[in-house]
Amino acid sequence: MYDISGLNEECGVFGIWNHQEAAQLTYMGLHSLQHRGQEGAGIVCSNGENLIGERGLGLLTEAISDTQLESFKSYQHAIGMFAMLHQEIKELRIFNHFYITFMI
Repeated sequence: MYDISGLNEECGVFGIWNHQEAAQLTYMGLHSLQHRGQEGAGIVCSNGENLIGERGLGLLTEAISDTQLESFKSYQHAIGMFAMLHQEIKELRIFNHFYITFMI
């Protein structure tokens, strides 16, 4: 299936907690780690009560638009990830774990 015998750099996670610019800083953090995976990205933000997120295929700039990032401004918690996909068919469903319900 997959060769996991050595160090593999095929994903990245970055998050900011309790900061007014959490989404923007998370976006920049993901950008600096993007060399680890370039086929899909997503960001989920929270204000402590609600979750809002966006995901997409491609490089970070293709997956998350400036307009979408701007809509996250009022949220002070954010976590983002990107990955190198191991499937021949690349689908957004690989990021479904971003949309589970949990308490912050």
